[in-house]
Amino acid sequence: MTPIGEAPKLAPFTLRGHNPDVLNTIANLSNDEVFTPPELANQMLDMLEKAWADGNNGANIWADHTVTFLDPFTKSGVFLREITARLVKGLEEWMPDLQQRVNHILTKQVFGIGITQLTSLLARRSVYCSKSATGKHSIVKTFDRDWGNIWFERTEHTWVGGTEKVITMDENGKTVLKATNGRCKYCGAQQKIFHRSEVLESHAYAFIHTDDIKARMAELFGENMRFDVIIGNPPYQMSGASGGSSDASIYHLFVEQAQKMEPQALVMVTPSRWMAGGRGMNDFRARMLNDSHLSHIVDFPDSSEAFPGVQIKGGVSYFLWSPHFVGKTEVTTVTRGERQVQKGRDLEEFDVFVRDGRAVSILRKVLAHKSRSIAEQISNDTPFGIATNFERFALSKSNGNDVMLFYIRSGRREVAWVAKKEIQKNVADISLWKVLLPEAYGAGESFPHQILGKPVLAPPNSVCTQSYLYAKGFQNDSEARSFKSYYATRFFRFLVSQRKITQHALRSTYQWVPEQSWDRAWSDEELYEKYCLSAEEIDFIESMIRPMELSDD
Repeated sequence: MTPIGEAPKLAPFTLRGHNPDVLNTIANLSNDEVFTPPELANQMLDMLEKAWADGNNGANIWADHTVTFLDPFTKSGVFLREITARLVKGLEEWMPDLQQRVNHILTKQVFGIGITQLTSLLARRSVYCSKSATGKHSIVKTFDRDWGNIWFERTEHTWVGGTEKVITMDENGKTVLKATNGRCKYCGAQQKIFHRSEVLESHAYAFIHTDDIKARMAELFGENMRFDVIIGNPPYQMSGASGGSSDASIYHLFVEQAQKMEPQALVMVTPSRWMAGGRGMNDFRARMLNDSHLSHIVDFPDSSEAFPGVQIKGGVSYFLWSPHFVGKTEVTTVTRGERQVQKGRDLEEFDVFVRDGRAVSILRKVLAHKSRSIAEQISNDTPFGIATNFERFALSKSNGNDVMLFYIRSGRREVAWVAKKEIQKNVADISLWKVLLPEAYGAGESFPHQILGKPVLAPPNSVCTQSYLYAKGFQNDSEARSFKSYYATRFFRFLVSQRKITQHALRSTYQWVPEQSWDRAWSDEELYEKYCLSAEEIDFIESMIRPMELSDD
């Protein structure tokens, strides 16, 4: 048995000569619809195999001819192909004839739903060795339908909430009043973007576009169809769902829908953003962290370790969920090829998921002081109501009412002047000493990492655009500089890193950083001593966080 989280050798497949393995070389559809490498798929199947044996008195899942498998968002077909390969070997004793065995596996045990017309054809090619299950070269000989058990039909969005109306005709030629700016009630897609002709993909994924998933699966695969294992890699976001660059996540909708089907095991790879952030992820995160049926999580903070050549901000992870498992979670964190396995993690301990178990003891020591959080001194997003693309500023001061404006444009930090009347938010803070904190900082996923952008000392009579948050509560520049020194410590940025899972550092990411007195220049050594950190804990912090050199502003 290959240890969970390690890449195994590919399972042998007697019929692989008919099926050249191109799945390691095909290009991804996008960063949100990523083809799963065979190695990662096999890691997930190894985890499933071990967990199944643990929960079924040592039974071999691949030797059970009654277990059914569904990939409800198949792209390349890699999961179905590797499942088939394992069943072909595992069922040999039960059914010695190879062709009969393949016929049984592919008609009775292995099922999929394509996410697009293209991926359904690709998946059938991977599994049946033919784009048609009834084709001349198909390895299964008993299907009477071209799609076999890998279904795809175009599904439409269900638009609701539209306020802009146009007069048009329905399919019967009758004049109707139709909304044009609604959103899909299932996935949040914008009607203006995804109300498309039939020559374009609708991206209305069938698995989540239904109110009754069990009834929908019965329509597709038969009334008595029940799936023991649901496994796969769902689409991550619906482009255009939020109308901006921060498109709404949809992968959690697939997780929730799969759980409604009550499989014996659910194994799914998703972005790790849900663990500490993500638009609209609060309820989903709370459910996941309080779910005693979550038996395993394997987490890759650097997504390229799971998907070579692909960077997904915040990394990726896969998990195993089973309604028959009740207990604490085994968490494996994969960093630079090293695997940290933490058995029996209590995911309810914190309001976000602490990815590396080595951080837990540090957090406990810091939070035990019950200090006021530094987040209480830090502003919310867009602190002075000035957007990043604000243009009504001058490069020089024109009158006594102008205030200094700090902004970032095309990656460059700049200073200009803006009329005080333009400031509509937090006006009372214009006159204070402030330390500006870059709202976003991303420099790859490798460690040690800086985590945060460098701070800026902002004197009275100054404001900033949305590119910054700011810390306040300082009586003079000396106190503000004290805060800057604290911000620059590895200790400070390590605590932020436990809640900062993407490039954005909003106020909530500072929640675990304790407030200090602003009467000195803070150093890591002083903070390590104050919080009684061990040599091992200090070494861990310094392996994850690189030093920050401050400019003398």
